[in-house]
Amino acid sequence: MEVEIVQSNVLSVLVHNQPGVLVRVAGMFSRRGFNIDSLTVGVTQDPGFSRITVAVRGNQAFIDQVKKQIEKLVEVVAVQILPLDQSVVRGMALLKVKAGDNRSEILKLAEVFRANVVDISGSTVTMEVTGEDSKISALTKLLEPYGLLETIQTGLVALERGENTIYKYEERENYEQNVL
Repeated sequence: MEVEIVQSNVLSVLVHNQPGVLVRVAGMFSRRGFNIDSLTVGVTQDPGFSRITVAVRGNQAFIDQVKKQIEKLVEVVAVQILPLDQSVVRGMALLKVKAGDNRSEILKLAEVFRANVVDISGSTVTMEVTGEDSKISALTKLLEPYGLLETIQTGLVALERGENTIYKYEERENYEQNVL
């Protein structure tokens, strides 16, 4: 019996920066029953383009299918599958913790994880931490016993390491085809 390997995958999607593009990309996932673990979008150095970073779980066949479906959208310029071992992948979280008598311990944890303290009140400490999901999860777990009051986490952003860029993926066989 063959075991199917399901792994986290990050796709980088270069799109034209125009209204409705994010809805069309996210809608493609929804229509096909694909779950999104993380979704982030932002304008690139060229204001005519935005970059969407999508984290999904699945085997290689699933990821290849997702990529093909995204490439069919007219507004999509390029799609790149980012291997996690060859990419810089980061998220950001804000964590609000009860401080009380443990304030110095909490501040030391923030220092160890290179988290920035962004707000201190009489009873709370709010910190910003950036990094891989494992780093954010580890800090969150360590802060729970102190009384984690509130958290919010962004989606991932990612770039391939080295000289390669998403722009090398611009040429597509089905470019200009709208199959929706």
